[in-house]
Amino acid sequence: MADLRTNIGGMQMKNPVMTASGTFGYGEEFADLTDISQIGGIIVKGTTLHPREGNPYPRMAETPSGMLNAVGLQNKGVRHFADIIYPRIKDIDTNILVNVSGSSIDDYAETAAIIGSLDRIPAIELNISCPNVKQGGMAFGITAKGAEEVVSAVRKVYGKTLIVKLSPNVTDITEIARAAEAGGADSVSLINTLLGMAIDAERRRPVLSTVTGGMSGAAVKPIALRMVWQVSRAVKIPVIGLGGIMNWKDAVEFLLAGASAIQIGTANFIDPTVTLKVRDGINDYLERHHYRSVKDIVGALEV
Repeated sequence: MADLRTNIGGMQMKNPVMTASGTFGYGEEFADLTDISQIGGIIVKGTTLHPREGNPYPRMAETPSGMLNAVGLQNKGVRHFADIIYPRIKDIDTNILVNVSGSSIDDYAETAAIIGSLDRIPAIELNISCPNVKQGGMAFGITAKGAEEVVSAVRKVYGKTLIVKLSPNVTDITEIARAAEAGGADSVSLINTLLGMAIDAERRRPVLSTVTGGMSGAAVKPIALRMVWQVSRAVKIPVIGLGGIMNWKDAVEFLLAGASAIQIGTANFIDPTVTLKVRDGINDYLERHHYRSVKDIVGALEV
């Protein structure tokens, strides 16, 4: 078997396969369906300082080769996570990461500090790219100044591995990535969902209660792949690739484009065992092409 180990900042991973926030619950929901200890990392659903009800229903819609969501970061707040959820999941034998979001820079920093006090959480993914909330979220991730400010504030209070999740809904994603790096990010993950919409023609009304929502799934992969390739050439920190990864071949393409690890999102809804299938597929690819380590193919695209 090839060496699938990789690392993001100070976080060591047994393989480069992670689950995307919002698509895998807190990990425990999938425990009866797949061996979650064999995943490189699980990123739990978006967590905010205060509880959020999320957006009104309907907030999900199927689209050709993908889906729209406008859940709106529904969660019971970081203190509920620390007191109730964390004790249940802290002993899972893999990296458990928390996706952190906020409505202000102070919210981000306070939430990150609370998560930082939890011994078994080695990293956070700072979500400055959610398109489904009215305050905060993507607002910080669409300008270089906003991105660097929020990352810098979190870096001052959070000493573990800091991953920043980038929005594709920008003119130049490399500019935002460089700003996150300048602010102290250990890694960037991309892409978050693309802003889209669906219309019910018979009712002449939007399908989603929020009119627009975040599009994910196979249809976004070419855009995500292009952005990962661009960002990996623009920053020195590791890149985590996601967006439309449905199988091992998609994952290998992201690694070749420059990603040190990948996240699987929408595909989890279709096949709860897809993460381990992707892990095994990456291993088979490495063995067929006589690579000893997954690190050997990171950024190995010949252009």
